Amino acid sequence: MTTTPANRRTLIAACAAITVFGFAFGMTYPLLSLILESRGVSSDMIGINSAMMPLGILLFSSVIPVVAKRYGARNVAIAAAIASGFVILSYKVFDSLSAWFLIRLIQGMSISTLFVLSEAWIVGSASDHNRGKIVAIYSSVLSASFGAGPLLVGIIGIEGWLPFVLGSAVVFLGVIPFFFIREETTSAPEETKPSGIFDFAPKAPILLAAVGIFAIFDAATLSLFPVYGMKNGLDIATSANILTALIIGNVLLQFPIGWLCDIYPHRRILTGCAIITSVLLLFVPFVMDSILKWPLLVLIGTTGYGVYTVSLTSLGDRFKGIELVNGSAAFAVVWGLGALFGSISGGWTMAGFGSHGLPISLSLIYFILVVALIWRRKHPD
Repeated sequence: MTTTPANRRTLIAACAAITVFGFAFGMTYPLLSLILESRGVSSDMIGINSAMMPLGILLFSSVIPVVAKRYGARNVAIAAAIASGFVILSYKVFDSLSAWFLIRLIQGMSISTLFVLSEAWIVGSASDHNRGKIVAIYSSVLSASFGAGPLLVGIIGIEGWLPFVLGSAVVFLGVIPFFFIREETTSAPEETKPSGIFDFAPKAPILLAAVGIFAIFDAATLSLFPVYGMKNGLDIATSANILTALIIGNVLLQFPIGWLCDIYPHRRILTGCAIITSVLLLFVPFVMDSILKWPLLVLIGTTGYGVYTVSLTSLGDRFKGIELVNGSAAFAVVWGLGALFGSISGGWTMAGFGSHGLPISLSLIYFILVVALIWRRKHPD
């Protein structure tokens, strides 16, 4: 399989979609968490509120293939991106904790559409010999948009309408590339079932487990790492930027991981990423008041997010056609479950064991993945 001009257009559309998804996700998580922290809301309640977004992803992901088939993948993606832009503005219009529970649920539903479709486009359009590198570029684009969100929050602050208006404007700009994509260039599914995850799970249990572990890490850091920084004496700007530092590792260093995926067995690379992440997270409490926190967080971001890069590459290598779409939807559902748990459990660990309970619990999560990978290697059946 080669990358044709039509496939290249599809890849560009997917990158545009993931930029919208990533920026909306990356900005609203730290922005809303910092606002709630400044209002005296407890860490566990911030975590529960943050969990509404992955809950929306969980509830809606399994029906996206059906909606895309009926209305067209491009049209559905455009509608979802526009909805995400208006949702960001609605946070300021309905500025209360109770309203944000519903708004975050709706935002999760809208951005899950971009998540599922863009990943199906990416892995379906890449050729077999360079899929790891293509997925790594995709992950870098996603992380760059994630990182731009908290970076913007660190620059402009959390007060007033400005962060919400700018965030919404960027999301609306991300809609434009979709209008240059012809419907037949997308990879809309021909047929699917909303319950496809139950059929797909036995085919790739370790991949789904890796996605779930990554999702716990992703949601916990996005929603609570800025709060973790503030509880350890950092100001708002620095607290937002420690999340950006974590994401920089994904932006700059995913390509080597993708290159390794095109050469070596995926399970070996997946195990290495999980081991390194688990170990490095244990050092976070000791460097938060030191300049050493910046390179450490970049390395954690590289291997922590690398778990998802390897998993997505494996998905594209192993499955094609409708199974690929089902797999992408299953990834999104598992991500929603993991992120839901990560947002809530991250708040609980900080409330019950102090702020350093967050990195220590995440280290334990990645260690569980290491154990699962070793067990699977010794018991392949």
